[in-house]
Amino acid sequence: MVDLARRLGLAALLAVLAASPAHAVTAASAPLAKDEVTMELRENGVLHVKETVAPAGGTVRRTPLTRTRYDDGHDRVYRISNVKGGSYDGETLTFKGTVEYDVTGAVTPTASGEELRWFAVSGPVQDAVVTVTGPGRVQNLSCFAGELSAAIACTSASVEETGTTSTFEQQGLGEGQTLTVVVGYPKGATGARPILERRFELSTAFTLNAVTGGSLAALLVLLLGGVGLLYWTRGRDARVVGSESAPISGHRGGHFTPPDGVRPGQIGTLFDEQADVVDVTATIVDLAVRNYLRIDEQPRQTYDTPDWCLVKLPGAPVGHLLPYERALYDAIFDGRDRVLLSELQGSFAARLATVRDALYQDVVAQGWFARRPDSTRSRWTTLGLAVVALGVVATVLLAWFTTYGLLGLALIIAGAALAFGAQYMPAKTAKGAAALAHTLGFREYLAGANVDDVPAGQRVELFSRYLPYAVIFDSVDRWARVVSAFDGNGRQTDHLYWYQGPAEWNLSRFADSMRTFVMTTSGAISTSRQFRSL
Repeated sequence: MVDLARRLGLAALLAVLAASPAHAVTAASAPLAKDEVTMELRENGVLHVKETVAPAGGTVRRTPLTRTRYDDGHDRVYRISNVKGGSYDGETLTFKGTVEYDVTGAVTPTASGEELRWFAVSGPVQDAVVTVTGPGRVQNLSCFAGELSAAIACTSASVEETGTTSTFEQQGLGEGQTLTVVVGYPKGATGARPILERRFELSTAFTLNAVTGGSLAALLVLLLGGVGLLYWTRGRDARVVGSESAPISGHRGGHFTPPDGVRPGQIGTLFDEQADVVDVTATIVDLAVRNYLRIDEQPRQTYDTPDWCLVKLPGAPVGHLLPYERALYDAIFDGRDRVLLSELQGSFAARLATVRDALYQDVVAQGWFARRPDSTRSRWTTLGLAVVALGVVATVLLAWFTTYGLLGLALIIAGAALAFGAQYMPAKTAKGAAALAHTLGFREYLAGANVDDVPAGQRVELFSRYLPYAVIFDSVDRWARVVSAFDGNGRQTDHLYWYQGPAEWNLSRFADSMRTFVMTTSGAISTSRQFRSL
């Protein structure tokens, strides 16, 4: 039984071997019997190579070495061209029998002359012979066989009596091994130089040298200059504010007189160069206290959402409104006589863009800014982002092809600084700085004003006029409580001329109602995304 099993196993193995293709049996290619290479170094530095193999019937495929490490930052390149008797696809040289080709970049200048080095024969081959002629007498020669990094000398190397022809021989060159020949010639024999290509390495792409260091220093000077310019323009505001810093009353002889005639909606843009949600909210309150509209608080149950009705007052002199006020007035009513605050959407949100543009145009028309603050910010932001994009492209290209990658990084830093600093670029005129100083004085007055300085009969109207400014200055609670304590004769009442509450409402609730109205209105305006929210 055991003998029978052995016979069956042997039969199965023979069947498998018989069915397998012949080329699968041999893993490695058979060595060539002989490889003769003739090389001629011409006066222009081009090496002409002719290689003949035997037997000549089979196809020979070579992968010539065309790139080696030269130094920390460069590779040495050997360029093969003018192939005859075969084909070269940039990586593999294919031929049968005989092939000719030219090599550029195989010559290196040395201290005493020139050196030709070429990887003449690749194994496996049993007998390799290389003959080299050149444009001058041979000064020295050597050869190496084995791995490319091997220092083992070849079988033989000799020079003919004429001193112009060298012969190298190697027997038994194995798979993956190379015969490298080196021949020295007098200085100036060809005048050729190696072909070098920069090799990308992160460690050398951002080298700090005189060029990159000087550029970074120049960038630092520019950034400091920009800071100095901002200090000069912003410092002017601070100097004017400091020289005119004092509380400024908002009334004279019991009549409302805001400093420089500044209206609530203008203050926010004057103060921080931004058209904010609170600027529009304060303007709505201001239109009410100036008798262009009335605010009616709607009755509600305990858990109902509060709502208000904005009512257009007949006969209001809308022709006296500033452009941004008229744009807001038209956006609110849009052909209606009354509208609920909760219904302010759709066309209202779309038309708020016109209000925002009118606000920016107004501060220029008032002479507070030479250019629209938003346009100035946009221009500098766009310029900064463009410089950043240019810096990214420059960094990639400079790092890949040179060692000046830091120059691109300098551009990126400069662009980012421009984009970030864009918010500080709008600068007020001298008139604008003075108006800001007076406005800050008015804010200081509102924060600590003594209500007893105003005659009782004028307090409701005057303090109502203060209220929109209190919305801007975030002191609405204090002035709403002040307003809720008086009527035209100094006595408590159930409503105001510009704010009406439901039947169960009285003026003692005005402070809470006003705070909620401001928050709700600001929320409704924020949903339009046309103004910056605080």
